[in-house]
Amino acid sequence: MGRLLSPLLRGKTYTRLLHLWVPMLIVSVWMFVDPTRPWAPALALLPVGLVPAVRRSEGVQAQLLLTPDEREPGFSVAASATWRDRLRTVLWLQARMALGAATVFACVWLPVAAVELVRGAFGVAGAGIPGLPAVGAHGWPALLAPLPVLVLGALVVALGEAATYLARRLLGPSAAERLAALEERTEQLLERNRMARELHDSIGHALTVAVVQAGAARAAGDPGFTDRALGAIEETGRAALEDLERVLGVLREAERPARGRPTLAEADRLWQSARASGAELDAEVTGPLERVPGPVSREGYRILQESLTNVLRHAGAVPVRVRVTVGDDVLSLEVRNRLLTDRVPGPGRGGGLRGIRERAALLGGRASTGPDAGDWQVHAELPLR
Repeated sequence: MGRLLSPLLRGKTYTRLLHLWVPMLIVSVWMFVDPTRPWAPALALLPVGLVPAVRRSEGVQAQLLLTPDEREPGFSVAASATWRDRLRTVLWLQARMALGAATVFACVWLPVAAVELVRGAFGVAGAGIPGLPAVGAHGWPALLAPLPVLVLGALVVALGEAATYLARRLLGPSAAERLAALEERTEQLLERNRMARELHDSIGHALTVAVVQAGAARAAGDPGFTDRALGAIEETGRAALEDLERVLGVLREAERPARGRPTLAEADRLWQSARASGAELDAEVTGPLERVPGPVSREGYRILQESLTNVLRHAGAVPVRVRVTVGDDVLSLEVRNRLLTDRVPGPGRGGGLRGIRERAALLGGRASTGPDAGDWQVHAELPLR
């Protein structure tokens, strides 16, 4: 019995009831204007639902009243961006009006029916209220008096659940909104993984060097060796601080929406940065960059950025050739520089190279890094569809 009554003890049951009552306030006012056309407010809501901002308003109301205890209820809180969203909003307003009318009817006539049954039990003749049969002066109605109250409780819960279900279907995010949220979530995960790699490779390496150098200096007891060890610790620590600042920059950037991140259309800034660092850069872009989807363009920019950073870090100011080719189905990225035999980073080492392969794999593409015909190359292919 307690399990059956538990929905009536939840706060959201009554916030949903309030949500269904709100449209009926408009109907109540209209009944004073023209009681012969009670359907007129529902007709007036048809053009209202086409206003883009109405979808945001309805989504916020649904979050606050239909699902007050859920952190991610799945309602859209953005204005209508397409005609499909506007039509869904119109349907929701009509459904909300219909459910509200059913709620008011139940909340008014079922309690009245219970009162009439009680009056009949005490020998008072029915008042003849429209919509209800007259109850004579008998004792048996007392047995049926609780029934309308139980039906009312069940209807309040059922109508609230129905409103929540319809709101999720009609006010839920559109395909474009889901794609944008997925892009932003993907970008955040990529940056978090990159941050973890950077911290592990840079800060972990610096701390390891500092501990080893300090232990060796203490064991050696040689002032000259100690000075050299302190110099190495200082240099390593300074490099680690620079890397830490770069990682913190990633954290600050993560607050920006995914659509605000740099894309291949802004690759010129990479060319300028590399040339300013002393590299002889030969960059060529083939094909229309505007055809590249947003996620692919952003990841392509990051792959080029990481590749050029690795060139400057491991090879220094050397000639670099960059080719960006937009094909029918594939975006091809290639970065080549002269291979220095005494600075060959193995294909499976380094967080930057792993990050390049992970970015490509996440988009269903592939990337290869390593020596090729006397050069060091990074080659990535990312599908456009």
